[in-house]
Amino acid sequence: MERFFFFFFYFCATKIYKMSLRKAYLLIFILLLVDQVSKIYIKTNFILGEEVEVFKWFKILFIENEGMAWGVQIPGAYGKLFLTLFRIAAVGGIGYWLWDSVKKKSSDYLIVAISLILVGAFGNIIDSVFYGVIFDDSQQQLATLFSDQPYGTWFHGKVVDMFYFPFWHGNLPSWLPIWGGKEFTFFNAIFNVADMAISTGVGILIFFNKKAFHHD
Repeated sequence: MERFFFFFFYFCATKIYKMSLRKAYLLIFILLLVDQVSKIYIKTNFILGEEVEVFKWFKILFIENEGMAWGVQIPGAYGKLFLTLFRIAAVGGIGYWLWDSVKKKSSDYLIVAISLILVGAFGNIIDSVFYGVIFDDSQQQLATLFSDQPYGTWFHGKVVDMFYFPFWHGNLPSWLPIWGGKEFTFFNAIFNVADMAISTGVGILIFFNKKAFHHD
């Protein structure tokens, strides 16, 4: 799935000439809509931890992420609030970067990449800011949208993740240092559309660096 997104957006970067701010906003709107629709569907149709096997190597697994990638959290009473406010500030900076890049007529690669990163950051911010006050708990029940018994407060929502690609699962060879003989899953991250957009945007900047930062 993530490989599909990468090649899809690579196609966009190479085939959509002269990316305007309007085109960038359209791309952002479409992907943000897909991100939120998929999250709301999972939230209201899956119990937390519920899993559906699409293929042996691809599953829909509903989890909620309170922090960053792999569930990493900032400790302390205000850790979650700090993370959410930081994300909001980051979105502001990325938004300005996008506006400035279009104004300077930067390459389409760069504009598409920034747009994807902005989508991802904004999509997960929506979860963090609003989900705690519009959904009830998903523990052993289907969540209700616009519940009168929300599970959290403003700026303390949990990010909804669902895409899981366990390509390989088993025990590592015993001769490996440190991890030898231990159970291991590749790829064990669970993510959402917003995460894929960020990864694809960063991938474009890394693999097409010269084209991304080349001015027409």
